[in-house]
Amino acid sequence: MSVKEETLIIEVSSDQQSIITTDDTMGSEYSSAQEQLLEFMEKLSSILTELKDDKRVIMTNSTPIQKAIESLEVDFKRAEALLKSSQISPAAHDEQHIQLQVIVQNLARALGLVLFASHDVVEITNKVEIETLRREMMKMSSVNKPSLIMSSDESEFSSYDREIVEEEDDRITLDVDDIVVQIKYSDAENLKCALHGLNTLVLDGMVTKERVHHEDMIPVLFNRLSSSKADHRLIILRILKALVAQDEEHKEKMAEMGNLSILVKSLGRDLEEQKEAVGLLVSLSNVAAVKRRVGRIQGCIVMLVAIFNGDDQMASHDAANLLNSLSGNTQYALHMAEAGYFKPLVHYLNQGSDMSKILMATALSRMELTEQNRASLGQDGAIEPLVKMFTTGNLEAKQSSLNALHNLSGSKANVQRLIRSGIVSTLLQLLFSVTSVLMTLREPASAILAKIAAQSEAGIVLVKQDVAQQMLSLLNLTSPVIQCHLLEALNAISARPNASRVRRKMKENGAVRLLLPFLTENRKTEIRNGALNLIYVLSNDMKGGELMEQLEEMHLNTLINVVSSSSTTDDEKAAAIGILSNFPVSDKNVTDVFMRANLLPILISIIMSCTPTTSRLLAENIAAILIRFTLPSDKKLQQFSADNGVINALVKLLTCGSIVAKSRAATSLAQLSQNSFVLRKSRKSRWFSCAPPHPTDGFCSVHDCHCSTRSTFCLVKARAVPLLVEILQGNEREADEAALTCLATLLQDEIWENGSNFLVKMSCVQPIIKNLEEGMSLKAQERSLWILERIFRVEAYRVEYGESAQVVLIDLAQNGDSLLKPTVAKLLAQLELLQPQSSYF
Repeated sequence: MSVKEETLIIEVSSDQQSIITTDDTMGSEYSSAQEQLLEFMEKLSSILTELKDDKRVIMTNSTPIQKAIESLEVDFKRAEALLKSSQISPAAHDEQHIQLQVIVQNLARALGLVLFASHDVVEITNKVEIETLRREMMKMSSVNKPSLIMSSDESEFSSYDREIVEEEDDRITLDVDDIVVQIKYSDAENLKCALHGLNTLVLDGMVTKERVHHEDMIPVLFNRLSSSKADHRLIILRILKALVAQDEEHKEKMAEMGNLSILVKSLGRDLEEQKEAVGLLVSLSNVAAVKRRVGRIQGCIVMLVAIFNGDDQMASHDAANLLNSLSGNTQYALHMAEAGYFKPLVHYLNQGSDMSKILMATALSRMELTEQNRASLGQDGAIEPLVKMFTTGNLEAKQSSLNALHNLSGSKANVQRLIRSGIVSTLLQLLFSVTSVLMTLREPASAILAKIAAQSEAGIVLVKQDVAQQMLSLLNLTSPVIQCHLLEALNAISARPNASRVRRKMKENGAVRLLLPFLTENRKTEIRNGALNLIYVLSNDMKGGELMEQLEEMHLNTLINVVSSSSTTDDEKAAAIGILSNFPVSDKNVTDVFMRANLLPILISIIMSCTPTTSRLLAENIAAILIRFTLPSDKKLQQFSADNGVINALVKLLTCGSIVAKSRAATSLAQLSQNSFVLRKSRKSRWFSCAPPHPTDGFCSVHDCHCSTRSTFCLVKARAVPLLVEILQGNEREADEAALTCLATLLQDEIWENGSNFLVKMSCVQPIIKNLEEGMSLKAQERSLWILERIFRVEAYRVEYGESAQVVLIDLAQNGDSLLKPTVAKLLAQLELLQPQSSYF
């Protein structure tokens, strides 16, 4: 048998029935295809009519659209003629089946050209219908291919059939060639149409792998991706993704470094482009060259982390896959951590080699982490492997892991994790160790212990361990850095309310004396500040002359130098003034030291230059020490203070200080105001015998004389009363007692009526009644009732305020402290609610 005979489509069988069966089947397939074509032709007829009548298409005057419609009409008429032609007969079913496919494919292409030409020019009315029909026709022409294999010289195509097939091949070539040329060289307007055309051809499987390589299509697309507009770039990325899905071999071409660099730029653009770019990169990530190269491209990992943290779930998922794919490279894992993606780093800490673990821990110790970063690392499980490295590793592993733990200990949640890991006792052993090889680890150990001590709950561990004395003993034996950490920890431990026993033991063991050398100016600011704060905390518990036993005059002068120096911080000044304020106010020797050092003018200057950003503690401690300079028993000192502007400073504290500062300022003003009446009498006697009063002395309705802040320390002239009333009207009750004590000085026996009139005028009564009702301290209640009793001596005020006061007074009579009952009874009697002979008296 000849070769030709062997390649015949149908092998002749001795069984004639087999041939008959095959002919019947193929005839059935042909009939089905013919029916489909007729159905398509019917739909096309309607679409063609609508296109020719569509006014929007006609008005565009677009030559490409008109030509595309004309081409569709020509193909339609040709198909119509072929269906009627005698050339299509029941014989030779296989060839006829192919003819039908070619006809359908031509019509589908013609429809595609119409859509292609109309893109970005006009919105065709039945666009969706056209696209649906086109895809159905393409599906038929590609799925229903004959399963016969022919030799070229035995094909029985007619010359016309060959012409149709050859013409189709030419058109495919012409379409792709033309589109690629347009993509290479056309302007922006034509580029978009060309890209849409290529996208359609690729999605329909009409562009072969050979054609992609022959036309250098991938380099052309990447070249355009680097320079095109946003909407063009989006189409290019989709074409590239379609090419990758079509053939794996395209990936190698895309994996070139230049192409990847262009692709990475799309990661930093708008959300849709990001999504397409990261999706394409994920498709390429199984290529080894991509894994090696893409992570080295500047900004790639940072942008991938940003996309991972973004709102688009699909893009975030793709970014996570790509990051995990790249994380096999330790350097890339470090870059991810620096960008805020920590899972690969934590993975290496858990499962990497010993060198990888040290590399990751060292990098982690040097990173600048936010609170959120630290928390994220803790949640991802970084603490446990680092603790294991510290406890079981060699010296290098201990050093790197401990430094990393120090960096992570800035998070409260991580401190709790550290405590749960059991590392605290190991850190303490290390801190107090005398082994020289471990000395380098003391610094991070002390830093971590300071972080643990600073947290309210965690610090209890160190209080219970009773390590404060040991830490104190190390202060003079360690480096300045460790001294800072130790002082930070000691301050946190000793400042706890439940650490009174710790503070007592520290004082008994000479902690104050030990700390005094750290106050010198040549010490680091952090060390001096830490020592000052610790002495201040310890001095708060010292009674009577106990503090004076610890500090000599030279030490007082050192503290005053801290206050007066322009180089010290507000925190240092606050601590130094706090220590000075803890000396007994009655100690005349201390006051003399302060006077010789000119401390008062320095304090007043600081107060008068205060701003809203000034340390709260600084203002509070100055207010505390001013109480010493306004003692009512030392009128000469009061006069000195008034002459230096202390009343203006106290009024400023009432205006802008904390509630503690206001309370202390009110106490000083009360002490000054106690002597206002006495000073009024002495000045009155001089006025009768001497020249008229000084022009700055205005007449005071309360003291019934010419008063001023300097001459009589007058609250009225200082305009302090409205500020004291504001304290009573506020929501904080800590300063009530001091404010009421100050106001009560205007109700002294000789001036109570004038004072009552003035306080009523200043709207003082109602806040007092309200606070009595809502709750005050016992002493504040006593002072409030005393003031009301004086004011209610005036009948008009009994009438005005008696009704609102009686409810709270009756409640106090029944349920109040027994110490209040005599005064409450007086008030009820004044209001005629109780007999003067009542047992309440």
